[in-house]
Amino acid sequence: MQLKDFMDLKKLQEIQDKFSDSTGLAAVAVGINGEYLTEGSNFTDFCMRYTRGCAEGKRRCIKCDTEGSGTYFCHAGLMDFSIDIMVNGEKLGAIIGGQVLPNPPDEDKFREVARELGIDPDQYIKALQKVPVLSESRIRSAAGLLGIVVNQLVNLEYFKHNNADRLEVLQTEITNSTKLIQAINDNTGNLKTIANRQKILSLNASIEAARSGEAGVGFAVVAKSMQDLSSQSAVIYNEIEKSVSEITKTITTLSALFQEENEQS
Repeated sequence: MQLKDFMDLKKLQEIQDKFSDSTGLAAVAVGINGEYLTEGSNFTDFCMRYTRGCAEGKRRCIKCDTEGSGTYFCHAGLMDFSIDIMVNGEKLGAIIGGQVLPNPPDEDKFREVARELGIDPDQYIKALQKVPVLSESRIRSAAGLLGIVVNQLVNLEYFKHNNADRLEVLQTEITNSTKLIQAINDNTGNLKTIANRQKILSLNASIEAARSGEAGVGFAVVAKSMQDLSSQSAVIYNEIEKSVSEITKTITTLSALFQEENEQS
């Protein structure tokens, strides 16, 4: 499984860029095989052009990239970070970067490093002066925050991707349920109309039975039974309407939530 299989990497790029703009730390996302998933943000000439630009510097940097984890000091004395991107316990890549100084640099020391790497010391120091300086605690906190945000984003995108088909089916069922509820409402309305007519007919029958005297006694009993039945039916239909109304509220709420989710996606 790869990150690009279930998420738009532009979202990851946007978070990375904003992080680098606000903190001054460099950052880039890499896949499990070391391939770049995003374009680097805020990488410095000191690291990329000079230190990694020479054979020995590149060798030392690759060693740090391979062995470093969390927030650590690189061979050149800068602070870097490497935070795993995890989904369901599986590592899919990492967000790496840093390239900042935890303290004002000792230029004599860096001139010595430049000579070891075969780099012009004056150019190396000039590039070094452009490297951001942040406290170690701020660097560690910023890197940790980026790791939390990136992992939350990736896991959310993974969840949305895996549940997209299920959510679509559920949305379809909600639509079908809404149609069924409307049909129940229509049929209940028709039954209530019939019940009202039964009530009117039973009243008319009771009146006619009373006029008929003893001959209408049996008919009066039937009319009374019809009246009781229509009253009971009306009560039942009212209960059905209340239940349908509650179900309708639930379906409406679910539908609104899915609509909101689709708009945010």
